[in-house]
Amino acid sequence: MSVIATVTLVAGNLGLIFLLMTAPLGLRTVRVSRLVAADGNRLWQALWPFGQDAAWSGKILSAEPLDGEGTALIRLSWEGRDGRPIERKARFDDVVEGSRFSMRIIEDTALDPSFWADYRETTELVREGNATRVTLTQTDHYRGVAFLIFRYFAMRRELAKLQVWARTGTYRKGGWFEHPVSQIGFAVLSAFILWPFFGLNLGGLALAAILTSVVALHELGHMAAFRLTGHRRARMIFIPLLGGIAMGGRPYDSRFEVAFVALMGAGFSAFLVPLLIAASGLAGSEGHRLAAMLLATLAGCASLFNIANLVPVWKFDGGQVLRQICPGPIALALASFLLLSALLALGWRTGFPPSFLLIAGAVFAILSLITVGDSVKPRHELKPIRAFDRLAMAGALLAVFSIHSYGVLWASAKLM
Repeated sequence: MSVIATVTLVAGNLGLIFLLMTAPLGLRTVRVSRLVAADGNRLWQALWPFGQDAAWSGKILSAEPLDGEGTALIRLSWEGRDGRPIERKARFDDVVEGSRFSMRIIEDTALDPSFWADYRETTELVREGNATRVTLTQTDHYRGVAFLIFRYFAMRRELAKLQVWARTGTYRKGGWFEHPVSQIGFAVLSAFILWPFFGLNLGGLALAAILTSVVALHELGHMAAFRLTGHRRARMIFIPLLGGIAMGGRPYDSRFEVAFVALMGAGFSAFLVPLLIAASGLAGSEGHRLAAMLLATLAGCASLFNIANLVPVWKFDGGQVLRQICPGPIALALASFLLLSALLALGWRTGFPPSFLLIAGAVFAILSLITVGDSVKPRHELKPIRAFDRLAMAGALLAVFSIHSYGVLWASAKLM
C-alpha cells in the first residue's frame, strides 16, 4: 500500500470515527411516521404503556403508576447487569386518551440518570380514512451521528413491526440488518471497499479478503468472551470500512468482565497465529508455495491487526484492559507508556521508518483524544476486580502481546 493510500485510509477512518462518535450535534429531534391499516384504538392499546396490548412486542413486561402526577414504573424485557429485567421510572404528560402522549425517563436501573437528562419521546395517532397515521418522535442531546442513526432506524423498525402485528396479530423478532446473510454481505462489501487500497489485482483482493477475515475472527473472540461471562445473547455487526462490532446481551457487571471481553478479541487470534505459522511452514516444506504464502500473510495480518488493537488508546482493547487492571492513574499512565513504547519498538524492529512511527503515535493520540470520556455511564459502579484477577489479566495481556509480536516479526521476515 502506498503512503498516499495509507494516509487517505487512516485520515478517512479518523474523520468517520469523529463524525460517528464525537461530533457535537446538540439537541436533535428524530421523527418517523407511518400509515398503519388498523383502528386507532387498537394501536393506542398497543403503544400506550398501560394499554391492554402494551406487551405486543415483548418489550414491556409491566407498567404501574406510582402517583397521581403521571409517574410510573415500567419493567422491560431487556436484561440488566444482574440478569433481571431493567426497570424505568418515567413521567407522562400531554396525554390525550387515544391520540397522543409524551414521556420522559427519570431514571432506570441500567444507566446513570444523566443519560436521560435531555431525552423526551412523543407518540401521536391521527385517523386517516380507514387507517391511522402513527408518528413517533424522540428528542435528545447527541455526540456523534451513530446513536442518532441507530434511533432513527430503530423507530422505523418499530413502526414496520407494528404494522405487521396489526395485520397478523404476531410480532416478528429480528430484522434484515442483523440477519447472517446480510452480515455476510456487509463483510463482502467491506472487502471490496478495501480492495483499491491494496491494488486492483488478485493480490490486492486477497489482502482485502484476509483483512476482513481477521476482523471477523477478532470479533468472534469478543463474542466468545461475552458467552463465557454469562451473556445469553451475543452478536456481531459488520460495518463496511470501519470493521465489526461485537455486542453482548446485557450491560457489563464487573471490571474483570470488561477486561476479559476486551482482551479476548486479540486473545482468540493468539491461539490461531502459532497454528497458522506452523501450517505455513508445513505447506512450504511440501512444496505448496502459494498456500504457504497465503497462510503467512494471514498470520502476519492477524498479528498486526490484533497488536494494533492493544494500543493503550481509550476505546481500543488495550486501553480498555489497562483501565480495568491498573489500580490508579499513576499506574495507568506508566503501563500505557510501557505498552506504547513496546509497540513502537516492535514497529522499529520490524522495519517501519521513524517517520511512520511518529505519524502512528500522533494518530493514536488523536484517537484517544476524540474518544475519551464518551462512554455511557452505568447506574451503579462496576464490581471491583480482585487482586488475583488483576494479575491474571496482566499476565494474559503480556502473553497475547508477545505472541502477536512474534507473529509480526516472523511474517515480516518471511514475506519481505
